[in-house]
Parts: sequence; C-alpha cells; structure tokens
Amino acid sequence: MPNIKLAVSQPFSCSYLQGKEERLLFYCDDMPMSADLYSLLQANGFRRSEDMVYKPHCDDCKQCQSIRIPVAQFNPSKSQKRVLNKCRQFDVKISTAISDNYYELFEKYINTRHDDGTMYPAEPSQLDSFAKCQWLLPYFIEVYDNNSLIAVGIGDKTADALSAVYTFFDPEYDKYSLGTFMVLKQLEFASTMNKQWLYLGYYIQACAKMNYKTNFKPFQVLHDTIWVEVKSF
Repeated sequence: MPNIKLAVSQPFSCSYLQGKEERLLFYCDDMPMSADLYSLLQANGFRRSEDMVYKPHCDDCKQCQSIRIPVAQFNPSKSQKRVLNKCRQFDVKISTAISDNYYELFEKYINTRHDDGTMYPAEPSQLDSFAKCQWLLPYFIEVYDNNSLIAVGIGDKTADALSAVYTFFDPEYDKYSLGTFMVLKQLEFASTMNKQWLYLGYYIQACAKMNYKTNFKPFQVLHDTIWVEVKSF
C-alpha cells in the first residue's frame, strides 16, 4: 500500500462487543479518494461510510476481521439453494438511484429487528451513510413482492470487487431468510460482472449477529496484511 496520511480516532464504546472500546483509522490524505484508491484500501481492510474510509484500529482487541468471498469459487449450500427456491417468486431489480420508499422500509427494519442496537431509533442520516457517496456510485439490489418493496441491498463497485455495504428488509418476511437471499444475489451480481471478490465487511466471532457471514464458503479473512482462505468453519 502506498504511503498515505491516516488519522486515529479517540476511543469510544464498541458497537459490537459489550464492555469494549474501539478506535478507527481514517483516510485523511490530500489525494482525493476514488474508486481505484478505495479498491486498494479495501484490500487492506478498509470500509466506507458515506464519503469516509476507515478501519478498526483498537488498542487491545483484534477481533474485527475483514471478510471476503472469492466469487468464482463459491457454490451455494443445500440450505442456500432452498432459500433461492423459496424466494423465486420475488422480482429482483438493480438500480443506481435511491428510491423515496427506501427510508420507510429501513426505519421499519431498524426499529423492529435492531431495537437493542446503537442505530435505534432509526433516522435518515443512518441510511445516507450507507447509500450516499460523492466519489463512488453505490448500487441498490431491490426485491419486490408484486409491487411492494420488501428488501434492499446497498453495495459498492470497484474494478475487481463488489462490497455489500448494508441490507435491510421487511421483518414480516422473516421466513424467507432475506438476509441470506441478498448475499446470494450480491454474489450472483458479482459473477455476472466478472468480479473477483465480494466483500462482506467485518466478521467478529464473538458477535452472534455477524456469524451468518461464515455461511458463504469458501471465504477469506484478513490477518494483518495477508488474506487467509477458510474452507470450513
């Protein structure tokens, strides 16, 4: 990675591990951020929130691990094939424009599924942090039941990869495993675009809400500066 200017945040309460504090490493170089530069930083464990690029940089904890899936090697499991079959009646569309009806669905999802989390209660700025970026054009995978929007997967596209930024869905459709379905759709989209990787953000083994990411095999996790492939877990 080239020499670039980074800044470290003050410690603050960890969003994932109770009783822990976290710090973030931010990109703050004079070189303007771009999709190409972000691709390089992403391969070194960074993520995007709106225009900000960051990664965890905690003093006494290394539990946040970047995780990605090699797209060409992925084959859905039997349970994942069942999810695809169960959701076959839904219409899937890909857009690069934010729809006005996203926030209503986002608010319902956060206030129902994550009412014990740091994002509760939902507010529009939270959705903006995922869906807006001045130096990169996010894409949106929309899922419809007839004409009703029931799920949205927000992602970023770079030269060699897609990155799943955030997914939200109608909690009334829990039985359809829409979280899994959206990752499978991200992988399908990545395959059609001949992307090498699908990034899934960070994985924390001690955080149950992140365990779903290891269901997509094989996957790789970043250990310091080396990506290590995991075929079973």
